[in-house]
Amino acid sequence: LSPGDAIAGRLLIRKLIAEKLCIPWNEINLQRTSKGKPFLANNVFSIYSNYNFNVSHQGDYAVLAAEPELQVGIDIMKTNLPGSSSIPNFFRIMERQFTETEWCVIKSMSNEWMQLDMFHRHWALKESFLKAIGVGIGFNLQRIEFNVSPLQLEVGKVYKETKMLLDGDEEAEWTFEVRNIHIYFFNNNKQSQHHKPNQPQFTLLTFEDLVASGIPITPEDSECWDNFCSKQEHPVKQNSHSR
Repeated sequence: LSPGDAIAGRLLIRKLIAEKLCIPWNEINLQRTSKGKPFLANNVFSIYSNYNFNVSHQGDYAVLAAEPELQVGIDIMKTNLPGSSSIPNFFRIMERQFTETEWCVIKSMSNEWMQLDMFHRHWALKESFLKAIGVGIGFNLQRIEFNVSPLQLEVGKVYKETKMLLDGDEEAEWTFEVRNIHIYFFNNNKQSQHHKPNQPQFTLLTFEDLVASGIPITPEDSECWDNFCSKQEHPVKQNSHSR
């Protein structure tokens, strides 16, 4: 995760709150739960019972999903080769993160790259669910089992056929939405009137879009900025033998 990705995620959150809840940028009070999930600490409960949001970043994307009343989580994954390890060895290392049924689906794909892609699809689904319910990394991922459908994803389509089992029982109240660029997002769908059949449609934002409504939170320090701009982008490495 690069600093730019993290900043983009924070700017997305502030833009969302400022525009949708009409809270001035510099009055937004963001805090984290004990498990690290960001939440809005401003009092908006007279309007929304559970306004919540979630961000994810990887590769060229930082994404955000939000929901005024229901639980929501999002995760984005980029299919990359697993460093110096081979794909089969990588799968052996990660064996305990998925159920036997999930591994059967992953390994049923016709080549190693497609298997790796399906691995990341399952991983992002699990990550999104954990982010939606706000739990940490200590959760046993084998308690969750996804029945992904369809196996092949067409460009530009949103799929909602995927189902999840928790401790062997189907969790019918959750909706799983999957897009072909591996954006996964969840709504707790107990109140179906809040769930639109053809949503979400993601909007691509520029940096200028993100900061358009921004208000400085602290006074501008031009000297600090000048000092920052004067630094070298890549510090010169010290000679290990120099004194």
